[in-house]
Amino acid sequence: MKNIINFKQIACAVIISIPFSAQAQLADSTQRLVPVKGAVNFRDAGGYKTTDGKTVKWNKVFRSAAIDKLTAEDMEVISAKKMYTVVDFRGTKEAAAAPDKLLPGAQYTLCPAGSDNLPDAAQMITLIKQGGFLEKMYGKEGVQYFGDRYKPMFQQLLNLNDTAALLFHCTGGRDRTGMANALFLYAMGVPQATIEADFVASNAYLGKSMSQMLSGLAKASGLPQEKIEAEMQLRPELIRLFFGSIKEKYGSIENFFDKELGIDKKGMARLRRMYTE
Repeated sequence: MKNIINFKQIACAVIISIPFSAQAQLADSTQRLVPVKGAVNFRDAGGYKTTDGKTVKWNKVFRSAAIDKLTAEDMEVISAKKMYTVVDFRGTKEAAAAPDKLLPGAQYTLCPAGSDNLPDAAQMITLIKQGGFLEKMYGKEGVQYFGDRYKPMFQQLLNLNDTAALLFHCTGGRDRTGMANALFLYAMGVPQATIEADFVASNAYLGKSMSQMLSGLAKASGLPQEKIEAEMQLRPELIRLFFGSIKEKYGSIENFFDKELGIDKKGMARLRRMYTE
């Protein structure tokens, strides 16, 4: 079974077809996707319009799935884009099993909050059969980890050199990474509909890489692959649940930024000055 599926990856990387709402987001994929061979779902977080008429800067903030298999040519690409700050949302053992490929002198931060508690194979099958696995991750059961997981990234963003770029990732680049990107785009003032479209676009960007994993999970669980896909696909409702769980606990997203991420109103304004134009 170990050769069929890595259940640790399931929590951050499963993919189905993309809904219509995200198709517009894919239109700029030639500019958004970073041309590397050793990683998937590696893309620029910039280019989105904000509610005040500005644009999130290109070539400053990037997201990806695992980067342990980047090639020598890939390293030249990320060097040219100056990705010398890397934030990793994987668990301690998860990261140790597949160490990141980093540029010489890169600043690396591991943020394992919640990731060390990912279910094992048997637990994963049970959770999928019960239903609502992703809802638990994005909702009340996950909110306890959001502050510790994402604070280091936002503090790095506040202190990033003007000429440098930041890369954040997990294993599959869709759940933990997707929540991080949703928070970043929210901080930039990007509309909710755009945030949701960017989130579910991982369904397309990860599609081919996930087919074997889905098949392995179906075989291991004895469930039809269609049920696995329906249970694990990314949907706009998950990001709404993510934001909703934060609002329920903290009163507002802004209060969460202030209390848990160390980003008050002045910090938020500074982030927007740094990463929009």
